[in-house]
Amino acid sequence: MDPYEIILYPLMTESASLMIEKENKLVFIVNLKATKKDVKKAVEELYEVEVEKVNVLITPKSKKKAFVKLHPDYKAVDVAIKLGIL
Repeated sequence: MDPYEIILYPLMTESASLMIEKENKLVFIVNLKATKKDVKKAVEELYEVEVEKVNVLITPKSKKKAFVKLHPDYKAVDVAIKLGIL
């Protein structure tokens, strides 16, 4: 799958902004068919960072939400600024 098909858009809520600052995590809405490995590969490819861990959940509105924890060498704040969500 193409990385642009996997990562649909970044999610910016109050809790997501706290995760960026405190836990070095980014939150994305991703394709329902995407696996954790797909999400990890797509984020690393699109944003040139190293991903440590990916957790996913399916919301009640049938959207898949991915919580992407970045490697300590990379800052989620920098990626969020590059994306224009902070």
